[in-house]
Amino acid sequence: MKNLLLSTLLFFGFAGLHAQVEQATLLGQWSDDSLVGSDRYDNTYNEIWGVAVNNREYAVIGSTFGTHFIDITDPSNPVEVQVVKGAVSGPVIIHRDYHDNGEGILYAVADEPGNANATEKSTLQIMDMRNLPGPVEVLYDSDELIFRSHNIFLDEPNKRLYAFIANGAGLGFSAMRIYDISNPANPVFLALHNSLVGINIQQVHDGYVLDHIAYLNLGPGGFAIADFTDAANPVLLGTLDNYPEQGYNHSGWLSQDGDYYYMADENHGRRMKVVDVRDPTDMEVINFMDAGNPSPTSIPHNQIVACDYLYVSYYYDGLQVYDISDPANPERIAEYDTSKEPDANNFKGAWGVYPFLPSGNVLVADMQEGLFVFEAIDKEPCDQRRGMLNGVSTQEVATTNSLLSIHPNPVTDNFTITNADPKLTEAEVSIQDITGKVIWLQQMDFLQGGNSVALPQQVAAGMYLLSVRGDGFIHTERLVVE
Repeated sequence: MKNLLLSTLLFFGFAGLHAQVEQATLLGQWSDDSLVGSDRYDNTYNEIWGVAVNNREYAVIGSTFGTHFIDITDPSNPVEVQVVKGAVSGPVIIHRDYHDNGEGILYAVADEPGNANATEKSTLQIMDMRNLPGPVEVLYDSDELIFRSHNIFLDEPNKRLYAFIANGAGLGFSAMRIYDISNPANPVFLALHNSLVGINIQQVHDGYVLDHIAYLNLGPGGFAIADFTDAANPVLLGTLDNYPEQGYNHSGWLSQDGDYYYMADENHGRRMKVVDVRDPTDMEVINFMDAGNPSPTSIPHNQIVACDYLYVSYYYDGLQVYDISDPANPERIAEYDTSKEPDANNFKGAWGVYPFLPSGNVLVADMQEGLFVFEAIDKEPCDQRRGMLNGVSTQEVATTNSLLSIHPNPVTDNFTITNADPKLTEAEVSIQDITGKVIWLQQMDFLQGGNSVALPQQVAAGMYLLSVRGDGFIHTERLVVE
């Protein structure tokens, strides 16, 4: 911490002390002892993603075997419900990556083997998740377009897939490629780029794309922003190839207001950067973040912004959460070390993080330990959380009566609404599915203290919204039925 404050003072002047850092609340874990680790890093697991479908929440975690779908509706009891084997599996696999199109279709790639002459090649897999917990249908599984890609990102509204460090289709190595996925199961090649407007790029390790504007992490080449409205003829908006504590420019995510980019160099002992991107022709690093670990081997990996919070997976330091309500000045507020590995000049521990589930629960994939499910850091409804499939909205009415509480949750047969509001004597109580459809409604007289409610028979296992509508307020909470 002293190093962080001293360096911040040296570079930019006093930036303020960190808020108190709390321990994130672990709700559940999952792993499979039958799976093997990779030959190189002994990592059984890699990337994490999430999806909500049919009133249930799922973690999607990659392994050396393939893609695992874990039901985490009851986060204290994660259960694997489906698994899709990768075209290549076993100790050769290190990396997998995932992104869905917001309509229940998951895209998956692997980075091994990367040699076009390999006997077995990985594939681009496209999977239909809309029947979960039933079978996941593999719609496309071919090495024709892509047999290796390190990372992917979907510009969902514009129905494009960006593949980074890609090979396949007889086109050789590409720093990046762009595909049209208007037909989700039939990607169409649009363009590849090994340079941007005359500037050669050795690789694009990862990127974040919003409405055709791509924020590109160029590995040893720094950082760039480009407009890919015309996929074949991008417009370079700006580059940042000389900045403090520069290393291997690995990954990043844009702030909600679009003014700042949170960027990680995948180098031991290097801090994460806050980059002012308001003027792409004059970008600069204006602040730093770390995991509060003075070890010279502390190293960030992946990060995602959801509303006013930045979630980061640090290899040896696990989950790190930052309050970015002041986007230029992140404050570290929560942490949880998922790794049992000692700090080292290596790559082990937390790989990825996912904070977009409707519940707000946060997922982390640890390379050796598997899936971790944490209680929501952001307790308020967040418009960036992903809704249930089939056009379901994640919007819900915010809690406006702190004198009400509902327990237990999850519930099996009965639950209690505890009322500490002396003015509340009657209210309308309803249970809605995640589509907003009311499946049970009752006018109730309320007593001070506990008010027992028998779970209606028509409410099957799953996730719901329970609302108490009184005079001048609506109190809404998630209700999980087991």
